[in-house]
Amino acid sequence: MSSPTVLASTLIDAKFVDYLIILLYFGVVMGIGLLARRQVSDSLDFFLSGRSLPAWVTGLAFISANLGAVEIMGMSANGAQFGLPAVHYFWVGAIPAMLFLGVVMMPFYYGSKVRSVPEFMFRRFGTGAHLVNSISFAVAQLLIAGINLFLLGSIVHALLGWPLWVALIVAAVIVLSYITLGGLSAAIYNEVLQFFVIVAALLPLTLIGLHRVGGWDGLTDGITKAADANPGTVAPAADQLNSWPGNALTGFTSDFWSVVGIVFGLGFVLSFGYWTTNFVEVQRAMASNSISSARKTPIIGAFPKMFIPFITIIPGMIAAVLVTDIAKVKAGEAVAGGASGEGVTYNDSLLLLMRDVLPNGLLGVAIAGLLAAFMAGMAANISAFNTVWSYDLWQRYVVKDRSDEYYLLVGRIATVAAVVIAIFTASLASNFSNIMNYLQTLFGFFNAPLFATFILGMFWKRMTPTAGWVGLVAGTVSAVAVAFLSEDAFGSWSTGAIPIGGQGASFVAAGAAFVVDILLSIVVSLVTKPKEASELRGLVYSETPREDLVDPDEAARPWYQRTLPLAGIALVLVIILNLIF
Repeated sequence: MSSPTVLASTLIDAKFVDYLIILLYFGVVMGIGLLARRQVSDSLDFFLSGRSLPAWVTGLAFISANLGAVEIMGMSANGAQFGLPAVHYFWVGAIPAMLFLGVVMMPFYYGSKVRSVPEFMFRRFGTGAHLVNSISFAVAQLLIAGINLFLLGSIVHALLGWPLWVALIVAAVIVLSYITLGGLSAAIYNEVLQFFVIVAALLPLTLIGLHRVGGWDGLTDGITKAADANPGTVAPAADQLNSWPGNALTGFTSDFWSVVGIVFGLGFVLSFGYWTTNFVEVQRAMASNSISSARKTPIIGAFPKMFIPFITIIPGMIAAVLVTDIAKVKAGEAVAGGASGEGVTYNDSLLLLMRDVLPNGLLGVAIAGLLAAFMAGMAANISAFNTVWSYDLWQRYVVKDRSDEYYLLVGRIATVAAVVIAIFTASLASNFSNIMNYLQTLFGFFNAPLFATFILGMFWKRMTPTAGWVGLVAGTVSAVAVAFLSEDAFGSWSTGAIPIGGQGASFVAAGAAFVVDILLSIVVSLVTKPKEASELRGLVYSETPREDLVDPDEAARPWYQRTLPLAGIALVLVIILNLIF
């Protein structure tokens, strides 16, 4: 049977069986939304799933919420452009921070019964820091949701040939429907389903792609030949086939500064800033049914996370060898077409590889997997945005002391508004050939200063409320300044005054935000009045009794159900992976 009629030429030649698989998947997604709706009776159900979910569910949702459009398309783009150094976003730039979140920070979040990270900031620092954090977080989620929506719309455009603006609207309506119906429960249960669909889609792509290119040896030979044929344009093969020192990724010519940038800028500031203070992730753990489950949520997520490079980065590397258009882009040539219709970019690596190596049927599964990933990422952004908007901004500063039903309605309206705004912020993402450049720049703006304020305030009781908001503002401003002065950090808007290419500019911007925030917070704290120690229980480590931070029943459970043994195993595994590569 022929494929459905399209409005323009399509990038992907899908057949009837592919469309059938995609439609069946969407039917299941909408069904989950309808079922979850029955469980939504109040705002706690809508925003935090009533704190009723087991650790394995929240753990998979935790990693699936991150395994969205940016993770899959962005990391495959990184693989195509930079090669193996992109694994640092996982083994250095994710796992250690995830383990720290589970072992150290989740007890504070969960035990304090806050509904969001900004609410925690309010209790620790008061109105100033809370307002700055709430606004910056809300803006960040709208921008990042736009990235997910842009890539989701690109898939629809590639599949059906619709104009990109039509594809964006259709994609937005689909995501909006199931979040509005079921709130966070719908998002989380769909994220668990989407995790398995994504793996089922990308694992065959990796295996078939490796077979086509002649295995790992064939892949390394292809990368070496391309590098030798295009010196000065393509990074040397040695830089692409070894994760350290990562010069291709950071843009630094010095091995030493490249390692410093990866370890400090990515592995500490950006990574810990994202994983420990980003409410999109923390919200999943806060939906757990106990403090023990909340602590294990990011640790359970760490196990699949460390193997995601094999189904995202490796396919990108394969695409740079097998897909002619990507090879041309890597050699500096302009190629017409692409998923956006405005020229092939590294963001198209995975789509073009799917087109070239997957048979029909399996192609439908892969497309469903991509759609699943993009919806998971956008749903995570939107569900976190509506919580912060409703609780931390609307209820606290605009309309106070109204009924629970009122704030539930506000949350649903905020969801609709956020999706509409994301349609417009999606246009910003189209300016970047590698979407990870844009994303890491945003993280430097919003997450790096927040982490500095958070970590200092959690471990230093002398830090004052004034220092909280002053540090956040100063850190954000310094990150923005460095980004605009760099070569590539903010696309065509960057000035190039600081000669840093690659993604090293975002590492430097994040490092600057962290250092400025810490130093200024210390200075301001020393000349302003701190809170009384009695007000800091559950908010500062030294003022919180140990019994408030642990589940008393966990010690009696088997080792594989306890937080610390699981974290220790994950840490050993990720060290082994770093040594192997």
